[in-house]
Amino acid sequence: MTNNEELKKALNILDSELKKKGISRRDALKLAGLGSASFLMGNGTEAEAATVAKASEAKGKIVIVGGGLGGIATAAKLSHDLSNPDITVIEPNPISVSYQPGQTLIGGGIWEKSDIVYNTKDFIPSGVKMIKDKVAEFNPEANQVKTESGQTISYDFLVVATGLVLDYGQIKGLEGVGHSAEANPEVSKKVGKNGVHSIYYADGAVNTWKGMQELISEAKSGKKLKALFTHPNTPIKCGGAPKKIMYLTHARLRDAGARENVDMWFYPNGATMFGVPEYHEAIKKQFEARNMNWEYRNNLVEINTDKKIATFEKRWFEKGEWDEDLEDYEMIPMSKKVEREYDFIHVTPPMRAPDAVKNSSLAWQKGSAAKGGWVELDKETLQHTRYPNVFGIGDVAGIPMGKTGGSARKQYKVLAANLIAAMENKEMTAKYAGYTVCPLVTDIGKVMLAEFNWTKKPTPSFPLDPTQERYIWWLLKVYLLKPMTVYGMLSGRA
Repeated sequence: MTNNEELKKALNILDSELKKKGISRRDALKLAGLGSASFLMGNGTEAEAATVAKASEAKGKIVIVGGGLGGIATAAKLSHDLSNPDITVIEPNPISVSYQPGQTLIGGGIWEKSDIVYNTKDFIPSGVKMIKDKVAEFNPEANQVKTESGQTISYDFLVVATGLVLDYGQIKGLEGVGHSAEANPEVSKKVGKNGVHSIYYADGAVNTWKGMQELISEAKSGKKLKALFTHPNTPIKCGGAPKKIMYLTHARLRDAGARENVDMWFYPNGATMFGVPEYHEAIKKQFEARNMNWEYRNNLVEINTDKKIATFEKRWFEKGEWDEDLEDYEMIPMSKKVEREYDFIHVTPPMRAPDAVKNSSLAWQKGSAAKGGWVELDKETLQHTRYPNVFGIGDVAGIPMGKTGGSARKQYKVLAANLIAAMENKEMTAKYAGYTVCPLVTDIGKVMLAEFNWTKKPTPSFPLDPTQERYIWWLLKVYLLKPMTVYGMLSGRA
């Protein structure tokens, strides 16, 4: 299916769904705010404006490590903006551009796996060289990378877009390391069966839906059950997903008439529901209205899949002695292991940078970002802070927030503009403002569109209260974001 065909299909479905509610697409656009919404619907001028600027005559060999959404979008944008581009993308996965945000919808029984899988080769920009291999070593001092097959590839400019690693192995009992598209055999022995599920890879999302249906069936029989949902002690991509799958589980149980038989608990490692106070308060109210429980400062450290027992490290503070200098009591950090039984558990794995990045000099050398091995970048220019010819994008970027597809959509244009400025020995003027968007699915037919930036304040693109759950955002999430992202972003024009 071509980009125009898929977008047309999405718009037809949108019109059909709106008609059921007695709303026209024009009225919906007015409701959402015509300026931004019209572009999302494929009618705006931003994409056209992107083609107006004169192509740069700058020359240099650009190597992009990683062929996911961020890597391919960057390659496409550079191809448009350079008159004589020399671009190589290194990527081992033939379906690296698959639409990962859709995995939550698969886990909730709304989409199928086939709805999110795309062949990377269909999106490689004309003239861009593709190497089907994996980078095993970075050598920024020599401006080279080395692949697993033994190739040494030189570059003038490097873009690191590797994505991240789902490190299930940090949880005792879930040995092995998963991947963004498929789980490896070690993970599949434990995840995706016997009540243990995870939507963070495509097959895991498929199995989550199967597991959810098993939970519903047991609950309908009258059994009293417990469902747990975790959020680890590392940065994660799509930070709202652990809550999204919990909301969808609640909705499916409710619709089946079995909700009262399942005790639902969310155990985040952090001390809030969301880093933006306004969204934190909104989510708390949503949880309370749905009788969904939560307990902060709990990190899943071990799981016994045979006995169905999850062990968490629970942390808290206790008041110590009076500090005369601070004129306050010392707060002493405490922790203990707590075992909790479950019938269904959704595991959000710890996440980190791939070994090749983490073990290289490109990674942060100190601070909290060093623990995950994230690429050391200036958060606004996306340029490496120690290697000026290196840039980074997406999940592997060592910047606050930004591990969402919506963030990468803003980042790749900034990166491309600044990389070309570096090639031309000009000042880098493009700035990434930290834009992050989380279409938080709160029910079947409802989404809270959480948008924010470095300020950690709501930054809505539409003139509507961003803390409210809305049907219009459900339509945006389910029908429009995928074709807009896959065909707009991967063309380098959206």
